[in-house]
Amino acid sequence: MSGIERRAFISLLAGAAVASPLAARAQQGAKIPRIGCLLTGSLEWPETRATLDAFRQGLRVLGYVEGQSIVTEYRTAEGKIERFPSLANELVALKLDLILAAGTPAASAVQRATTTIPIVAPAMGDPVADGLVGSLARPGGNVTGLAFLGPELAAKRLGLLKQALPNASRVAALWHAFAERTTRDMLQATDAAARSLGVELQLLDVRGADEFDRAFSAATTGRADALLVLPSAVFFNARQRIVDLAAQHRLPAMCPAREFATAGGLVAYGASIPDLYRRSASYVDKILKGANPADLPVEQPTKFELVVNLKTAKALGITIPEPFLLLADEVIE
Repeated sequence: MSGIERRAFISLLAGAAVASPLAARAQQGAKIPRIGCLLTGSLEWPETRATLDAFRQGLRVLGYVEGQSIVTEYRTAEGKIERFPSLANELVALKLDLILAAGTPAASAVQRATTTIPIVAPAMGDPVADGLVGSLARPGGNVTGLAFLGPELAAKRLGLLKQALPNASRVAALWHAFAERTTRDMLQATDAAARSLGVELQLLDVRGADEFDRAFSAATTGRADALLVLPSAVFFNARQRIVDLAAQHRLPAMCPAREFATAGGLVAYGASIPDLYRRSASYVDKILKGANPADLPVEQPTKFELVVNLKTAKALGITIPEPFLLLADEVIE
C-alpha cells in the first residue's frame, strides 16, 4: 500500500469512527412515539373497529403509520367500564407519550391514574361539569379532546321524536350512569323537554349489559309508546342489542348516533362519533410535537346527522310524517 493509499485509508477509518456515533445518535433521536388506547369495547367488536379505523385514518393523513412511525398499546374494558381504573393503571405504568381515552369514564379513570401523561378523549359528554377540564377554551390540565354535547342535545332528540311520532305520549328513556354530572344534566334537560311537550317519561336505568332485558320488559309493562336512548359509550357498543330489543318489544326508538339507525333503530340524531375520533388524531399529532394539552381547547362537534330508517318504520307499522323526512340527512329505505 502506497503512502497516499495508506493516508486515504486512515482518513476513511477516522471518518467512519466519527460518523458511527453520529448515526447512532440520529437513530436515538428518531424515537418512535408510543401511545395507549383505553377503549370500552373489544377490538373484535365491529363498533370498536369502526371508531378505531376513523382514528387511524386521521393519523395516516398526518403521516403516521401504526407499527412504523407510531406504536399503540391497547386496553379494552370488554363493555365493563368498572374495569377502567385497573386498565388505566396498566397503561400509565408503561410510561407512554400519550393516552387516547374513549370517553368520559375512560378519561376520568386515566386522569385519576396520572396527572402528567397527556390524555386525549374523542367523545366527552360535558368535560367541564365532570371535572376533566377547567374550561373548554383552556383545559388547564392533562386532558383535552372533543365533546359530543350530551346534555345540550337531550331536549332536541325528544323534540324530534315527538315530530316523528306526534301521538307518542309516554316515552321510556334508557340511561346509563356513566358520569354523574353529565347524566344528571341530560336527565334534567330531558325531563324539562318532556314537560314542555306534554310527554310522560319513564326512566330506565341500565348499569350493565345484563340489565337490558329487564329495562325493555319494564318499558312494555309501562305501556311506553316509544324509546329514547340517551348517549353512553356502553350503549354505543351495545347498539345492535338495543335496537334488536326495541324491535322485539315493538318500540320505535330515537337514538343518539347514526350507527343505531343503520343497525335498525327508527331515528337517530347526534354528532358523528367516527368524525370525532378522526379529528382527535390532530390532538395526538400536536401533543407529540410538543403542544401542552392544558393549552389545547376542547372542540365541539361540527357534524350532526339526522337519520331515519324507513325499513324499521314499515316493520313497526309506523308512518313518518313527510315534513320530518325532509329534515333528515339520510333516509334508509
